[in-house]
Amino acid sequence: MATDLATELRVLRPDEWDTWYDNLIRAFGGVPEPGEERDLYRTLTECGRSLGVWDGDMCVATAGAFGFRVTVPGGAAVPAAGVTMVGVAATHRRRGLLTSMMRRQLDDVRSWGEPLALLTASEPGIYGRFGYGAASFQLRADIDTGRAGLSVPAGTDGVRLRYAEPADAADAADACEAVYARLVPGRPGMLARRPGWERLGLLDVESLRGGASPLQCVLAERGGEVTGYARYRVKPVWEDGGPEGTVELAELGALDPLSDAALWRFLFGIDLTSRLSLRNRPVDDAWQYLVSDIRRCRTRQRDSLYVRLVDVGAALAARTYQAPVDVVLEVEDAFCGWNAGRWRLSGDAKGAVCERTSDAAGLALSVRELGAAYLGGVPLTALAAAGRVRELRGGALAEAAVGFGSAVAPWLPHGF
Repeated sequence: MATDLATELRVLRPDEWDTWYDNLIRAFGGVPEPGEERDLYRTLTECGRSLGVWDGDMCVATAGAFGFRVTVPGGAAVPAAGVTMVGVAATHRRRGLLTSMMRRQLDDVRSWGEPLALLTASEPGIYGRFGYGAASFQLRADIDTGRAGLSVPAGTDGVRLRYAEPADAADAADACEAVYARLVPGRPGMLARRPGWERLGLLDVESLRGGASPLQCVLAERGGEVTGYARYRVKPVWEDGGPEGTVELAELGALDPLSDAALWRFLFGIDLTSRLSLRNRPVDDAWQYLVSDIRRCRTRQRDSLYVRLVDVGAALAARTYQAPVDVVLEVEDAFCGWNAGRWRLSGDAKGAVCERTSDAAGLALSVRELGAAYLGGVPLTALAAAGRVRELRGGALAEAAVGFGSAVAPWLPHGF
């Protein structure tokens, strides 16, 4: 497929990976990755799902798509393309290369029978025109643990904590993955990890630590079973007045409130530290309701997972709705015309059907707004207040907004 007179867009061949990846690194500033990180992404790349644009023997644009399953409201694991490694050489901008890759990629995703495409955006302004909407957010915090205490529920002292080697497959590594796998169905936006992806959380390159310790791991146990884990690093800092180190949380998962509270109490109380840094947690994370002074935690949110409905009917039928909904949606989708038009969505907490209809519409919105609302974290009422959703039938907005919601905030636990 040609993108202009001088370039060719084609599926990546395995022997082209180094040239292809080098273009991506250059597009993101040109700083070489550590060998361990590069080797990991070489292993994870699905060449048959990756695209490159070539100008002679030079790769000048890249785009990949991992094959994932993402949890949606109701707990189903829905096939989704994890769009990744998108970059265009500065020498070949404004030639339509990105648009051509997005066009080919979404056509491919549709042919693979995957109703959703997902991405994390280095520049959020780019992807709205291709139908992606910001569907989940991440909580960040810098907690003054010397001034913000933690009040834990009764029974927390019954949780046993122990150190473990993070990469020890016979102990911590497999146990952490087992906990993670049990958590996946319970929160929209979480990804079921395919083989190989467990290595991402164990990547521990010294040059990327910024002066912090090697990765450490603590396991929580109840009744002899691992019920939670925390992976973290400690960055020592010594001031004239004493130690002021920082705990940098990498990952935490727990199967019950007591294990969760025990792990947070441990992180708050690590010796020689006075700060706990969080960079990616759910916006409804429970520790916020255990802490004594939330103002000392400097919380903020950042956009995280962007969702694109590739097949509107299949995607809306794949999730459930927390209240009964029966609404006709007038969907605008200029980039994937097969989605445009009217769809009747009927569903509740047990399941849903979404089919073409000629009935009068109750709501009008673009596929971008559907993507934003899809995981239940962005209310349709908020999008309507912004002028992005129009109510065409009285009561349709309130009905649909309640149904589309989620009791648990969507969250993407790691990038891709």
